Formats: sequence, C-alpha cells, structure tokens
Amino acid sequence: MVEKANGKLGILCVGLGAVTTTFMAGTLIARKGEGIPVGSLTQLAKIRVGRGKEKKYKKIDEIVPLASMNDIVFGGWDIFNDTVFEAAMNAEVLKDRDIFKVKDELQAIKRREEW
Repeated sequence: MVEKANGKLGILCVGLGAVTTTFMAGTLIARKGEGIPVGSLTQLAKIRVGRGKEKKYKKIDEIVPLASMNDIVFGGWDIFNDTVFEAAMNAEVLKDRDIFKVKDELQAIKRREEW
C-alpha cells in the first residue's frame, strides 16, 4: 500500500512568464475556493475502478495519495527581478479581477538568482 502524502510539495518553475504565473495564480485561486481548478487532472478527473456492477468512479486522490493543494509551495527563477505578481501583470494574461484575489501570495514568491 502507498503511504499518505505528508509535508510540502515544492514546485520549481523555470521562467516566470505567462504560463507559469497563470499556473501559480490559478492554483492559489482554487486553493482559496475562489475558482475551479479547470484543467487539473489530479483535482477534477475521475477514473473507473472495477467492472460491471462493481464499477465505481473515483477521484484520483481517492485512489492515489496526493499532496493537498494547501501543501504546494512555489519557487522559480527568471532573468528578470520581478515578483510573480509583477511578472503576471507584465504578461497581461490574467484579468485584474482574478489576479488581485491572490496578489499578496504572488508578491511573496520572488525569483531566485541561483540555486
């Protein structure tokens, strides 16, 4: 049996551009209950378990022990010295009504110069 996931899950992103900042913001928005994690296989998808009358559809985290979205910690590096909030604003992909929901969290994620 696989043990329950414990601790934090660090996600290190190379480049803090449009795709990365949207991924981070979307995760943080969903974590606050302010949005749905659309596109997240681990959060929304169900898989069939069993056959015939025995078949059931379960969410992936009911079968495989995954880290909670609350345990995700983001990090990353980029050539620009922006916070993730500043990078997201510069990318102009997210709407203000969405990005400002997690402004403080995004400002706290700063790029690393080296690892």
